[in-house]
Amino acid sequence: MILAKTGNEALAYAMKQINPDVVAAYPITPSTEIVQLFSNYVADGEVDTEFVPVESEHSAMTACIGAAACGRRVMTATASQGLALMHEMLFIAAGLRLPIVMAVASRSLSSPLNIHGDHSDSVASRDSGWLQFFCETVQEGYDALIMAVKIAERAYLPAIVAIDGFILSHCQERIETLEDGAVREFLGQPRPNYNLLDWRNPILVGPATLQDYYFEFKRSEIEGMNRVLPVIEEVQQEFGQKFGRYYPVLEEYRCEDAEAVLVVMGSACGTCRVAVDQLRAQGKKVGLAKLRVFRPLVHAILKKSLARFRRIGVMDRVDAVNSYGGPLFTEITSVLYDLPERPAVFSYVYGLGGREFTPEDARMVYEQVLSGKKDELVTYVGVR
Repeated sequence: MILAKTGNEALAYAMKQINPDVVAAYPITPSTEIVQLFSNYVADGEVDTEFVPVESEHSAMTACIGAAACGRRVMTATASQGLALMHEMLFIAAGLRLPIVMAVASRSLSSPLNIHGDHSDSVASRDSGWLQFFCETVQEGYDALIMAVKIAERAYLPAIVAIDGFILSHCQERIETLEDGAVREFLGQPRPNYNLLDWRNPILVGPATLQDYYFEFKRSEIEGMNRVLPVIEEVQQEFGQKFGRYYPVLEEYRCEDAEAVLVVMGSACGTCRVAVDQLRAQGKKVGLAKLRVFRPLVHAILKKSLARFRRIGVMDRVDAVNSYGGPLFTEITSVLYDLPERPAVFSYVYGLGGREFTPEDARMVYEQVLSGKKDELVTYVGVR
């Protein structure tokens, strides 16, 4: 069915179709509508979900962890300071290998207070052990949330599906939704790694492990993330075959003979596509590499794709204060470091606090990357 929905509405609708066992949440702008709309589905009896309104985001993730440890399918949504307040519990969810799925309407972090979109919150959680998917459109967010449930439950890892705050969360698009039954058939029943309520097979969860075993636990968790990419590919292939929409982890756009390529995550990919088309019409060989999966970092795919270009611009919608370039820039340069002939890589930070990023801005970046000239390590696009 074709519907007009904002990003928040689409994610809430996907959650209704998924019909999770438990949703625990504390609302925060710009993700408030996701749980607000979902609570209406609960109140109207359209889902079987146990909805747990709590007093903070820390408590929301704590409740999600408890429910997931009991073998339940669990979801939540948050943004910005809310995700930051969950930070302690994010590591616990990942360390316990609990497949919680969380929708994030990405937003800046205070101070100063700003409710608009950038990737400061999501990227700040990059080392917590959660899978991270960044979406370009509302349709992609809707599809990604459904796929994330299956990926998380097969890999026993929690997952974040991020849409850009206000840019996607509050903007309406035409989307093609699936039938409720098709979504539930695609997901099947959850297959929990363990269940605290299984009294016939009692287990101990959350014990103290000091110098004797902590390192081995973390190494095991790291290995789980290292091995998740085939699971992601498998689920995305299944989704594509069943519903006709396939999303590669790294998508190239008009890169076949490109002399300058931008690596981008999130809604700015659409802006860059416009700029690519405009510059191509002028005979300039530019392309776009859209990175959809930020965690796990797809090292081999990135290296294979980007190694053939001479000049690459990396776009970060977040700044790593006083680091050697934006967070994605440092990851990309690390991936390319051991190539015998390395491309020139340029770092750009844009769109902080919801600052508009236009096709004109993207064309300026492309022109600079094409020229091969840069005056400083990081170029801040659009800052006065």
